[in-house]
Amino acid sequence: MELQSLTERARLIFGSVVESYLETGGPVGSRTLSQSDELGLSPASIRNVMADLEERGLLYAPHTSAGRMPTEVGLKLFVSGLLEHGNLTADERASLEGKTKAGKRSFAQVMGEAGAALSGLSSLTGLVVAPKAQARLRQIEFVSLNPHQALIILVDEKGRVENRLLDLSKEFGPGQLKIASNFLSAHLAGKTLAQGLKDLNDLLVQQKGEAQALSKMLVDQGLTQMAEDQQDLIFIVRGQSHLLDNMKAQEDFARLQALLDSLETTETMQRLLTEADQATGVQVYLGSQSDLFGLSGFSLVLSPYVAGDKSLIGAVGIIGPTHMNYGRIVPMVDYTAQVIERVLHSQNPGPK
Repeated sequence: MELQSLTERARLIFGSVVESYLETGGPVGSRTLSQSDELGLSPASIRNVMADLEERGLLYAPHTSAGRMPTEVGLKLFVSGLLEHGNLTADERASLEGKTKAGKRSFAQVMGEAGAALSGLSSLTGLVVAPKAQARLRQIEFVSLNPHQALIILVDEKGRVENRLLDLSKEFGPGQLKIASNFLSAHLAGKTLAQGLKDLNDLLVQQKGEAQALSKMLVDQGLTQMAEDQQDLIFIVRGQSHLLDNMKAQEDFARLQALLDSLETTETMQRLLTEADQATGVQVYLGSQSDLFGLSGFSLVLSPYVAGDKSLIGAVGIIGPTHMNYGRIVPMVDYTAQVIERVLHSQNPGPK
């Protein structure tokens, strides 16, 4: 169903009910709507149209004597009509651009600022999710601590160093570790660890020799796990206190905690990224139409941001009450994603 399938009168009344709900979070009656100069209709005429909208599954009455509220289907239909409309003020655009400039800040810091900027402008909760940035390697070295332990040292192109202790299942002497270090540095330099190991696995299968055999054991025992760890997601939430402003009962706190716990799992974040990658533009997760938000009473407006080749880097969004102002939030999230893309494209600090 599309809004265009409704009569002009039905669209006006439906829009008025939804806008009232977004502003107050509660139902609105026909008598209240009849006082609107824009509608210019009697309460009886409005009630007839509202009854028709209720039959279509777009409105419902929470109580017998109450007014009407949009159903999740109705709210989704209304929000879908906003995805290509709405805009930000010049000041809001300037604020988002100013707070997400990269400068000398890290990828994670830029993402954190983006989440904070969204939270500040919307007075809701900003969310950013992305794979960790992976830098290209310059050197890899194994330092022997004892026959069954070594220290892995990774140095990236920016001079940053990552160390990890490696337990060896077989004795390795300093000379053997040096051979493996030289071999791996030669084949991994200039690549991210994940990409380098992917290319290296084919080489280790095709070629035989002491360097290859030693390197394969060290890859299997330590480097593979390090590469997998680097695939973890950056998950940043800013302005969680805004969610508390919408708490009305103790069960609301329980639902909010369950939502935040779920969001913090890698599985959930990876699913959101996958859905963002498969979709076009801003996505809105409402109520039971999303098993993630079905019982929480909150909604998520999410937009992907992509690399120059259009591959997904991450997603940015806002979490708020179901009755938040989507007409303002949707373009805000969309524009923030565009700003992040411009920053990352100019600085190129993101995942390769």
